[in-house]
Amino acid sequence: MDYIRESTDIRIEAPTVISLGKFDGLHMGHKFLVELMLKKKRQEGLKAVMFTFDIPPKAAVGKEPLKVLTTNAEKESVFAGTGIDYLIEYPFTEEVRTMEPEAFVRMLSEKLHVKCIVAGNDFRFGYNRGGDYHLLKELGPRYGFETIIVDKRQYEGRDISSTFIREEIQTAHMEKANLLLGYEFFVQGTVLHGRKLGRKLGIPTVNLIPPVDKLLPPFGVYVSRILIGGTLHGGITNVGRKPTIEGENPIGVETHIFDYCEDLYGKEIQVRFLTWLRPEKKFSSIEELRSEMARNIEEGKQYLKTYSFKSLQP
Repeated sequence: MDYIRESTDIRIEAPTVISLGKFDGLHMGHKFLVELMLKKKRQEGLKAVMFTFDIPPKAAVGKEPLKVLTTNAEKESVFAGTGIDYLIEYPFTEEVRTMEPEAFVRMLSEKLHVKCIVAGNDFRFGYNRGGDYHLLKELGPRYGFETIIVDKRQYEGRDISSTFIREEIQTAHMEKANLLLGYEFFVQGTVLHGRKLGRKLGIPTVNLIPPVDKLLPPFGVYVSRILIGGTLHGGITNVGRKPTIEGENPIGVETHIFDYCEDLYGKEIQVRFLTWLRPEKKFSSIEELRSEMARNIEEGKQYLKTYSFKSLQP
């Protein structure tokens, strides 16, 4: 997969099938679009392209502060392995923000050699979200592309969407969020030096400081899986400010990896959240904290003995 970003000077000469959207995460609704794209790719020899912007458009126009399921830096690992040929993260410039719907479609057609567009029935595009799927179908014959419009996938009577998943994460319902995502919700980043308190307790931890726009589950302790160099390890993860530790502590993601002792400082890892264990709390002593962590480690190991990831079918 080619990951194209930070440039408006793009051109794909081969004919393409594309899907457009915010793609905050790659949830099961999105994966249905991907399956349709890959079918067209196989049938007609097209290149498959996912087109999104480098920031969510609402954030750019100041409509609302957004916490994202997937940061721009995390998107590559989410989309890799889907079978698409290109992930385009297009700069959301002022020119793009004010582009009329037809001009936006014309730009895509010229730059990406579009032969088919696959989109959901809620897709909106162009200045002030003036274009919808009806306009997209109307413009298709003019610019030489087929339009495939897909109804939203549902779960428990509700459309599967990033908003739905965000709500589940914000209430620590990680199993349901992961079911809707089709993968385990994660935070990815470079391991930083902490205060090394965990090592002094005999329970070493690794620390990530997520970007400010990354959505996090509620402060607390979670059973987790940690991806290190292509291998998954079990662990427990605390999200929060470490209230037992004196001083101002930034919001962080601190993980104890079971039976792992290698130095990870400066290395990139991925911490995946499986289930909630308890809220973050302030303990009366470091010894009480150590005892609680030992209990959480045992709970985590027991959980992982029978854990298997469950997903909806795309």
